[in-house]
Amino acid sequence: MNLTEEQFTQKLLTAQQNAADSIGYAEIPVKPGTVLKCAAVLIPLTFYKEEWHMLFTRRTDHVESHKGQVSFPGGACDEGETTPEQTALREAEEEIGIKPAEVKILGRLSHMITISNFRVSPIVGVVPWPYTFKVAGIEVARVFTIPLLWLANKSNYWEFSLRESDRSLIAYHPYDGELLWGATARMTVNFLKTVDILK
Repeated sequence: MNLTEEQFTQKLLTAQQNAADSIGYAEIPVKPGTVLKCAAVLIPLTFYKEEWHMLFTRRTDHVESHKGQVSFPGGACDEGETTPEQTALREAEEEIGIKPAEVKILGRLSHMITISNFRVSPIVGVVPWPYTFKVAGIEVARVFTIPLLWLANKSNYWEFSLRESDRSLIAYHPYDGELLWGATARMTVNFLKTVDILK
């Protein structure tokens, strides 16, 4: 089933109102006194071939952290940025050349606290397709999409616990040679649950 942009927006808004007092999802228990760093990502949706797709990037082997991993455009907040939308849109433009004015923001997901003590705000937005991306070669090796209904099919991913910690990990089966796992996979599944399309 293909939801409209308005339906996505309403489901995201309802979830945000219901979780107003929640810190969101934490990959590991947050110790009292931990200083969380501000970050945001853009979860880009695009509609083509008669269905919704989610857009991802694969990081290069030259970045400082998360080398070669699949991720959403995003990063740490800059001084002076007052909303996570500002951060997410700036990072998307820096990393893959998406102009902020060409992104239609639909809403937010609950925060995610990562093992590296970032408090990440996932911002959901629609980007045009086709699009001429300008990839930051130092950071991004590839831009690609995965159909939303493929991501929503539970037979395409699994969730398991890590013995050495209290963490649970989500990993998808490879798609077009790409492996989606970790925090990005968790945000993907959180989005699918929020908009009620997880099969």
